[in-house]
Amino acid sequence: MDLDLRKLRYFVAVAEHLGFGRAAEALHIAQPVLSRQIRAFEAELKVRLFERSSKGTTLTPAGTQLLADARPLLAQASALLRRVGAADTFTIGFMPGLIVTPAVRVLASRHPGLRVDVLRTTWEDQVEVIHDGRVDVSYVRLPVALDGLCCVPLFTEPRVAVVPATHRLAGKESVLEADLSGERRVQHTDPPGFRSVEEKLEHVAMHGGVAILPLSTAVFYSRDDLVHVPIEDIAPNEVALAWAEHRHTPLIAEFSEIARQG
Repeated sequence: MDLDLRKLRYFVAVAEHLGFGRAAEALHIAQPVLSRQIRAFEAELKVRLFERSSKGTTLTPAGTQLLADARPLLAQASALLRRVGAADTFTIGFMPGLIVTPAVRVLASRHPGLRVDVLRTTWEDQVEVIHDGRVDVSYVRLPVALDGLCCVPLFTEPRVAVVPATHRLAGKESVLEADLSGERRVQHTDPPGFRSVEEKLEHVAMHGGVAILPLSTAVFYSRDDLVHVPIEDIAPNEVALAWAEHRHTPLIAEFSEIARQG
């Protein structure tokens, strides 16, 4: 049986909204049309996906399982369409502070007809851009969720404490992590969250505290009102190249080798 991705998208919409009216509105189709499509989908699968009652719409066990499987399947289908639309383009993601130009130039020189693009990523989307097809490969800063990814280590780099220029630690040649005890750490996971390195550094400059960054990131974003101090006893940041595990293309293999060679 061929799986109808359109009906699968309709199913996911109903499952997420738990209501045909709200799902139809989100999909910009009429509710009776959506109901017919879902009934047809259930008939094709020979299973009931929803329990409908006066109290509302709920997922059956089969519907719950399908929803769990449908989301990654639709994401892969979307990524496939994105890649087909850019078949003559190879896109490389990279985190702030990382210099990827040398490897990009090598790949471009070997394939004159290939358009090689780069995309700057963040802590929040460095894996997402791989799964949704915005990039073919990406330089990631570990740790990341490795589910569905192939990942090869490239190098490590020390991490530093970024503090205001007037901070008590600003003149130190290096510090220990214990020296940071009691300091408020500004992290990308803090509520409401810092979407970029720039936001994190602005917060440190305005409100104090300390941001712990990879050395190359701190150097890239150097500014007069902040200084960075090496931390002697903290684990280095690991940088790796990652790509979707279901993708095995000659260009990905070639670029992986180029990246490993430095």
